[in-house]
Amino acid sequence: MAKIEIYTSPFCGFCFRAKELLQAKGIDFEEIDVFSVASAREQMMERSGGKTSVPQVFADDVYVGDCEGIHMLDVQGELDAKLGLTAT
Repeated sequence: MAKIEIYTSPFCGFCFRAKELLQAKGIDFEEIDVFSVASAREQMMERSGGKTSVPQVFADDVYVGDCEGIHMLDVQGELDAKLGLTAT
């Protein structure tokens, strides 16, 4: 399985929904709070190609998407492969 990282902020409904989807798939992930981790927001923006909103999800250092993006990938049947749950 891929190393999953998710940039979040407290009290963010979109962050909650994204983490809920990952948890439902049984995925362990590292949560990076952009408010409590110094320079995390800047790092997230650099890694995501300038995205400023949270959440932002990465698998093995590759950008996967935001909340809407990962839910859309899941509906299209593409999320599991991007997260390393199935062969690509």
